[in-house]
Amino acid sequence: MTEHPRGFASDNNSGVHPEILAAIAAGNDGHVVAYGDDEYTAVARERFREHFGEQAEAFLVFNGTGANVLAIEALARPHEAVICPVTAHLNVDECGAPERIAGVKLLGVETADGKLTPDLVADRITGVGDQHASQPRAVSISEATELGTVYTPEEIRSLADLVHRQGMLLHVDGARLANAAAAFDLPLRALTTDAGVDVLSFGGTKNGLLLGDAIVFLRSELARDFLFIRKQSMQLASKMRFLAVQFDALLGRDLWRRNAAHANAMARRLAGALAVIDGAELAYPAQANGVFVTLPGEAIARLRDALPAALPFYVWDEAAGTIRLMCSWDTTEEDVDRLAAAIAAAIQ
Repeated sequence: MTEHPRGFASDNNSGVHPEILAAIAAGNDGHVVAYGDDEYTAVARERFREHFGEQAEAFLVFNGTGANVLAIEALARPHEAVICPVTAHLNVDECGAPERIAGVKLLGVETADGKLTPDLVADRITGVGDQHASQPRAVSISEATELGTVYTPEEIRSLADLVHRQGMLLHVDGARLANAAAAFDLPLRALTTDAGVDVLSFGGTKNGLLLGDAIVFLRSELARDFLFIRKQSMQLASKMRFLAVQFDALLGRDLWRRNAAHANAMARRLAGALAVIDGAELAYPAQANGVFVTLPGEAIARLRDALPAALPFYVWDEAAGTIRLMCSWDTTEEDVDRLAAAIAAAIQ
């Protein structure tokens, strides 16, 4: 069988954690009622309540795009708009699904570090009541951001307070929420429920799951009719138990934190190694599990040829020469050290 070396292009490229595989195998016993009407799904939903509060209503879906788009569809009507950073996954990497499926307009905001501030959001809340303008309905942020930075609980609360004063809602794309919480050594609810977030897309795939993400309504009344939205949008799994057992294993113990904390630690190790290499410049603070480094143009081509993985990294900004390096639950210290050495050699 072909060997598949670990790379740094994406935390989606990593394999499945052994505890998740074991949970899937354990759940593969006999016949179970389909479409989520089973005890495994009930347990998984309770796990989300344990982490996010008794009012939390969680719905499992196949992937992060489904989680983000359906969350937005539940919050906003087609004449309404969602404010987000221009770098948001929602804006850049969903192939127009929010516009096509949810029917909403995205209002992108330029940021210095991938993070919105109350002032930046306030500048985009315009045209309220004007029948010619899309009406601002929600703000969407990513935690951690697509640039590897993280919002503090206080920063999220300040956004939530502004949003709620305007009669709007706050959505969090939490594809890497576990990494953000592990970075602060905080519970998941500290960055969501306790900070005033209304709806969360919770990522599992990037943190060791085979597949599966979740939409978590932190105000239960917002979940009204969502069963029908999920079905109509083709995100209802028939064999739901195999999604559910993964979240039980992830959230029922500390696996979510162990995986995320390890990935973060590998990113810190990598950032520390790159910081002392002449010609390598960190583009953003490495606060979660992503490292963005700017290299001389010719070094990028040499580095790509030197690394064994089929896709060793992504070029994030070709004009600037910035590449993205993502660490995963299975990244090793040896992987990091070999990469740092390869970058140093490519620059010389």
